[in-house]
Formats: sequence, C-alpha cells, structure tokens
Amino acid sequence: MPYRSTDVLSPGPADKRPLHRVTLTHDQRHLRRKLLHLENDDVVMLDLKEPVMLADGDLLVLEGGGYIEVKAAEEPLYEIRPRDRVHLVGLAWHLGNRHLPAAIEEGRILIARDPVIRAMLEGLGATVSDVVEPFQPLRGAYHGTGGDHGHGHHHHHD
Repeated sequence: MPYRSTDVLSPGPADKRPLHRVTLTHDQRHLRRKLLHLENDDVVMLDLKEPVMLADGDLLVLEGGGYIEVKAAEEPLYEIRPRDRVHLVGLAWHLGNRHLPAAIEEGRILIARDPVIRAMLEGLGATVSDVVEPFQPLRGAYHGTGGDHGHGHHHHHD
C-alpha cells in the first residue's frame, strides 16, 4: 500500500527526519495530485488541494506520521557568466522579458538549455557553459501567494 501525503512543510525543518526521498526535475516538481516513485522503490500518493511548486528540501507530510524529502534532480542547464554585476542585471532582464525560469546567483544565472537563447546571450557578451546541476529557479511575482518561497501552499509550523 502506498504512502499518502496531503500537506507540505517548506523548507524542511532540521528536526524532521525524512523516512525516504523523492528526486524530481524542475518540471516534475510542479504538481497537485500524482503518484511519486521514491528512491527506495516505494510510492507516495501526493494529493494536495492546490497545485504547488515544490522546492529542494521540502517535506511531504505523510498521513499516519513521517515525511518524504523532495530533492531537486540534476538537469542539463546553461551556466551564464556576465562580465560584471551590471551585465548580470541586464542578462537577467533579457531572460525575464522572455519569461524563462532562471536561478539567479551572485555572479551567474542558470537556465534550461535552449540553443536560440544561448546564441542571444553570447551575442549580448555572456559566457555560456553547459553544466549539469539541480535547478531551483526563482518564482515569479505572480506565482502563488503562500510561503517564503512562493510555493503557493500552506505550511505547518510545529
């Protein structure tokens, strides 16, 4: 019989030890109701009231007790390196203007691979490299209303 979860803790509190882990890509972490296959070959039925965007480290709360940790899978990405901080802001603007999910960090931006976008970025003077890393892009201003990370779901605070 599979596990069942109808709630999410975000981010996973340090005192909550997960029973198992599920590793999902960025696109797979946007869901409401789905049967998820855990790393130990068990399954959990996620049955939430509203769609959510799960983040790396979130915990699925199991009925009957326990937690399943959500991990961001490694994905093929572009690492975009600017000339300087002002250039980073300009590159981020161009990506945002195209509504592309992006992880913006100090000194770099990560996006899903797209050869057309790569050519644009290189034309703007960016250094673009292929990398394989977990992808946790920023949430848009209109993506949900709940939580510190804009997941759009409710949080338990035990």
